[in-house]
Amino acid sequence: MSEQDTAARIAGGATGETRRDRLDRLLRRSPLQPFFRARAAHRLSVLAYHGVDDPVSFAAQMERLTRSASPVTLDTVERAVTEGRPLPPRSVLVTFDDGDRTLLTRGLSVLARHGVPAAAFVVAGLVDGDQPFWWREAAELAAQGGTAGPLAGVPAGAVVRRLKLLPDLERQAALDELRATAARPAARQQQLAARELPELAAAGVAIGNHTLGHPCLDRCAPAVVRTEIEQAHRLLTGWLGAAPTAFAYPNGNFDPGADTVLRELGYRLGFLFDHRQDALLPPNPLRISRLRVNSDTTRARFDTILSGLHPAVHRLRGGC
Repeated sequence: MSEQDTAARIAGGATGETRRDRLDRLLRRSPLQPFFRARAAHRLSVLAYHGVDDPVSFAAQMERLTRSASPVTLDTVERAVTEGRPLPPRSVLVTFDDGDRTLLTRGLSVLARHGVPAAAFVVAGLVDGDQPFWWREAAELAAQGGTAGPLAGVPAGAVVRRLKLLPDLERQAALDELRATAARPAARQQQLAARELPELAAAGVAIGNHTLGHPCLDRCAPAVVRTEIEQAHRLLTGWLGAAPTAFAYPNGNFDPGADTVLRELGYRLGFLFDHRQDALLPPNPLRISRLRVNSDTTRARFDTILSGLHPAVHRLRGGC
């Protein structure tokens, strides 16, 4: 849960209900919801999680999926696009970005209990280490008083958003400044071990490429884009014993140069982070839309995300 969501729930009082929660409940009761739900039966919903902060809520979401949708594997989606045959109605693919260990420690048992397959897109350069994800580190350093030239006047809560907009070399330099000026270093973060990746795959979680270090590829030089993808591809191939064929764009930022590299390496699927549904036969397999969701997303919001109503309202309000 984000800092903004936490603050909003505190402001909501003892019930923990926020203005956003109330709006979500109203949206779920909207007369448009049945229409969108019917339309969603003929769309592919790819859910994009990052970790499993709330295993109880996540279990309720997975139970909901098994009753109202048809969870599919990454291989099923790949076969559909390769053979040119649409997926079954109400198909849903569950994905996780980054390789947060909570997928293994909290999420895997839930997925297994409900028989829901999934895919995890791993930041290969962090495997077997304890380096925190750079955005978590930046947020913590900013909260500890860290500063950097490109971040002058930016509130601590907006630092990560600002860093994602910088050219990648400037982002890295700003991170170095934050490390040098913060009152104390960011906490370490245990990452997945290489030996755990085949275990996840054997348990029904397909492993895909999410670059070497998770830069926003559209902010990188062409040579860096190639290196980020190719080195991660080589590492994952060695750990898994087979080359990955699916890729998720860090932060969802599409880059034409990355598309070229993915095709050269034989990738068949690529995923965005644009909060949209896609066709049951995605017209561009290397740019498949995904829906943003968290393990602690409320039941009301989860239902309207699955129906496509929430993404539609999000776009009307100026979201991308």
